[in-house]
Amino acid sequence: MKKIKIKKILVIKFRFHGDMLLITPVISSLKANYPDAIIDVLGYEGSVEILRVNDDVDKIFAVKNKKASFSNKTLDYLKVVHELHKEKYNLVVNLSDQWLSGLMTRLISPSYSVAFEFQQRNQFLWRLFFHELVKPEGTHVVERNLSILNAFDFPVTVKNTKMGYHAFVWEGIKFRLGKEWDQQKYVVVQPTARQKFKYWDDEKFAEVIDYIQRVTHHKVIITCGPSEDDKRCVARIAELCKVKPVMTLAGNTTFDELAAVIDHAQFFIGVDSAPMHIAAAVDTPIICLFGATDHRAWHPWTEKFWMVWAGNYHPMPKRSEIDRSFKYLSYIPVEKVIDAVNSAVTAEKAG
Repeated sequence: MKKIKIKKILVIKFRFHGDMLLITPVISSLKANYPDAIIDVLGYEGSVEILRVNDDVDKIFAVKNKKASFSNKTLDYLKVVHELHKEKYNLVVNLSDQWLSGLMTRLISPSYSVAFEFQQRNQFLWRLFFHELVKPEGTHVVERNLSILNAFDFPVTVKNTKMGYHAFVWEGIKFRLGKEWDQQKYVVVQPTARQKFKYWDDEKFAEVIDYIQRVTHHKVIITCGPSEDDKRCVARIAELCKVKPVMTLAGNTTFDELAAVIDHAQFFIGVDSAPMHIAAAVDTPIICLFGATDHRAWHPWTEKFWMVWAGNYHPMPKRSEIDRSFKYLSYIPVEKVIDAVNSAVTAEKAG
């Protein structure tokens, strides 16, 4: 990268909530090497909210996602570009592969811009949007994201993901749960994800929850997203449980509240979803259930996890052949998840 004075940086990522968490090592590394620089983030409306409590980030800008109409999106994009152009960025770090990210970068007119060299993009046209392209490297998504820093003259200094919340948020959660939760040991279970092919069977989740509460004597708090589908799913799981889990927070937390709940849990159990990545970011041990997604690329970015992969019990399809209405995790035997629970409890007792 050419020598320029870095005062203002914009990081771009157009993806979902979990993807936004997985770019935080890039943001933290930029902040560590440019401590006086302002770092802003541009992402999709809603998804970018997961970075609201991050002291490395100054401003957050958002554009409407794919669900908005073409006219609404166009007007929104133009408005955001106008706002960003006034910021006069020295550097834009683009981690997205959408043409929109390239066009917006060009319209923002930064002093310098860096992006990945994506195979699925026409290299001549893609190169017109940026000053420098970098080949992505690594197996895990975090490793690939961090490889954008190969364009710079400094080593990667921060590799952990980051998720924050204020102390008063946890106090508010305890108030909602009741006074007895000051010393209560509990486990967070997140059965839902954005896509149904990542779901496990409700009956199996219920069996695991009963085992945790009956045998390990930990309470279970079920969490989920705010959608009606998510709420119906966890309500059915709770109905199937012989020992009822705590449902107070299901579908009823902000991202920072969810981070606080998971942070104080003994361990977390869930499918491939944003809350799983939150658990990794707050350093809570994880039991993760994976199916047809690439677990090598998307597993929790931590050493404290036990993975139960459906591919060990039945062949998983290629990405292009995934049936998004089919529950691939159904191949996972409940006994294997209970084995992972026992391992997590043993590790907890060992300190």
